[in-house]
Amino acid sequence: MPGPDLYALDISSTVFNKACGGPCTEGCVTLTRIGPDEWAMGDSKRPDMTPLRFTTAELDAAGIDPARFGLSV
Repeated sequence: MPGPDLYALDISSTVFNKACGGPCTEGCVTLTRIGPDEWAMGDSKRPDMTPLRFTTAELDAAGIDPARFGLSV
């Protein structure tokens, strides 16, 4: 059964959290929860770019831990 259309979810009022592995001179990855099992990931150095959307399973498969952003699964 397919999940929700992640790009149809409204993220206009979400707050993105940063997780930096270093000095963040090239860019910082940002993450926010947009649904019970859905996430949006952006770049704080390029706020004009549309954030990418992922499920929790996709983040896990990519080795991205929301806890690193101060978020819980």
